Amino acid sequence: MFLGLRTAIYGAKELARTKDWYTQALGKPPYFDQPFYVGFNVGGFELGLDPNASPATAAVAYWGVDDARASFDRLIELGATAHHDVQEVGGGIKVASVRDPFGNILGIIENPHFPATHG
Repeated sequence: MFLGLRTAIYGAKELARTKDWYTQALGKPPYFDQPFYVGFNVGGFELGLDPNASPATAAVAYWGVDDARASFDRLIELGATAHHDVQEVGGGIKVASVRDPFGNILGIIENPHFPATHG
């Protein structure tokens, strides 16, 4: 039985650079930091960086944000590239995705019916 999303793992061939970028993007350091894996607590869920994994190309984890446009623009300013621009998908829900500087797809979602928690 599924208990819910726990961890999304992104490829991090350049672990130090990837860790620095996500520390800046998330505004906090990792809770787990080893040469074989780095983990960030994002609102009670884990964003993991694995130096042995390849960047994601199919499955996309969407991370809750309060403002999709502001979050998308900030990620672009930090060096990400647009994958899918912000669009409303109905009911006031907005989604977007970027490719981080390392090729991983990072999804964001603003969902007024399922608010982001701050952890």
